[in-house]
Amino acid sequence: MPGVAEHPGPGEVRRRRLAGIVLMCGTVAFFACLDASAKTLALAGVDPLFTTFMRYGVSVVMVSAFINPVTTPGVVRTRRLWLQVVRSLLLFGSTALNFFALRHLQLAETLSIQFAAPLAVALLAGPLLGEWSSPRRLAAIAVGFVGVLVIVRPGVGAFQPAVLLSLGNMLCYAFYLIATRKLAAIDSTATTMFYSGLAGLAVMAPLLPWIWSDPASPGLWLLLVGVGLFGTLGHWLLVLAHARAPANVLAPFLYTQLLWSVLLGYLLFGDVPHRWTLIGGAIVVASGLYLLSQERTRRPA
Repeated sequence: MPGVAEHPGPGEVRRRRLAGIVLMCGTVAFFACLDASAKTLALAGVDPLFTTFMRYGVSVVMVSAFINPVTTPGVVRTRRLWLQVVRSLLLFGSTALNFFALRHLQLAETLSIQFAAPLAVALLAGPLLGEWSSPRRLAAIAVGFVGVLVIVRPGVGAFQPAVLLSLGNMLCYAFYLIATRKLAAIDSTATTMFYSGLAGLAVMAPLLPWIWSDPASPGLWLLLVGVGLFGTLGHWLLVLAHARAPANVLAPFLYTQLLWSVLLGYLLFGDVPHRWTLIGGAIVVASGLYLLSQERTRRPA
């Protein structure tokens, strides 16, 4: 009937959700390849700061080809320029700290610590966003951070100072997520994507003479371009996935990245995750899934 919006039937909804789940699995596979490429470059002697610069340099070029003032008029107009700049710097800092940490830590170890970012967001959302957590959610957050302590194991002989870099990555990413949520209410998604890598690149550009690396083989140059491609394609698939399925359906599949990290770590670097990493990672993931279930109860799809 003209003028009446058509609603997809149950079969179409299921197909779209399945497509979203497949896209989300592709997303985490790209992100795992990104980390594996960054670790390979770091072990080959490439400065992680230069790898970070290439990560966002390639991304900015690719995004700007589709989102720019010509194709998207008004995309540079933002109501919170300072927050866009801070968000971009937090994203850049998070990536740089992660790449530095990957020189010394296993892929599964850094990722397990980064999975605590949603827990930190849930804890910080109260004072920063006015979204206070219930006692049950606070208990889940506390358990999740216990999982991080199990991975890090401070005060024991196995403690590695590099985990501090990974913890810094997790905190930067948590504040980046909070900034993203605040901007979602005032700026368009296209505007936020346009600004994502610009501030970090502007800060790093003057440092290029000091951080420039001249990789010894064409393969390393391909990996440098690859970190940008993997990151950009991963985020593109993430957007496509969320266009087809609700976030609460897709979120649990983010944790499948841990499986990719374990597999790539073993195949490429011979890394076998320590049992404490697996135990702590399982605790962090379980806490995150519990918070997700509570979010579903508070906000039905």
